[in-house]
Amino acid sequence: MRHLFLSLLAVSITCAADLPRVPSKSIAIKKELLFSDDFQSGEPAKVWHKVVPTFTVENGVLKGTQTRDKDTTDASGKIVKAHAAVHGLEIPTKDSVVECKIRFDGATMIDVEFDDRKYTGAHYGHLCRAQVRLNGVTIIDERDGNMRNDIREMRNDPSKKAEVAKLLVGRQVTFPAKFEPGKWYALVVETVGNEMRVTIDGKAAAYLKSSGISHETKTKIELGVAGKDGCFDDIKVWNAEPAKKK
Repeated sequence: MRHLFLSLLAVSITCAADLPRVPSKSIAIKKELLFSDDFQSGEPAKVWHKVVPTFTVENGVLKGTQTRDKDTTDASGKIVKAHAAVHGLEIPTKDSVVECKIRFDGATMIDVEFDDRKYTGAHYGHLCRAQVRLNGVTIIDERDGNMRNDIREMRNDPSKKAEVAKLLVGRQVTFPAKFEPGKWYALVVETVGNEMRVTIDGKAAAYLKSSGISHETKTKIELGVAGKDGCFDDIKVWNAEPAKKK
């Protein structure tokens, strides 16, 4: 399972001066609407599945609460690592547009993630994700970055710290931003080819171009929440095609 919200502490963040330019216009054109849920039924649609507890539907919104907030030991003596709450959708896409509303009600992180469990080159099939925190928006290429198997193994060796840092250059960017707890924001994640672009309330917020984003078979879309609590509403997923560049 993923331990991203912890492992990010060990990943180099691109300095503001080195941030790529965020395209002012959409990089994706919506095609078929694949999925939508406004959570008015009182419970998640059947296509949702639990990945890491705990998500509930309350007052017409999907609320995620991190309950695995510290390492514990189960009845067999196995260590269960702390982990963000994760809710999943089995929606195969290559290029897509994911729209939703998000709200911080105590959460420290809210994200939209793409995975392919059949892909064995990265831990748990992690591919790429867009994360929102109260102070910034981060995009991560996990397939060819921090979740790539050989890089994860190298990170256990302190002597390879410099080599790991070099391999992670260009695989993650964080754009500064400011969000208010208790306020709804419209989040859009566009994924086209090897590019990912994020907008917040219609304004360009983050962008990354990296090889792992281009993974052909993004079989799962997952929502994550670290801390207590983070809310989602009005989720829509479209197939997409690249917008024509002028």
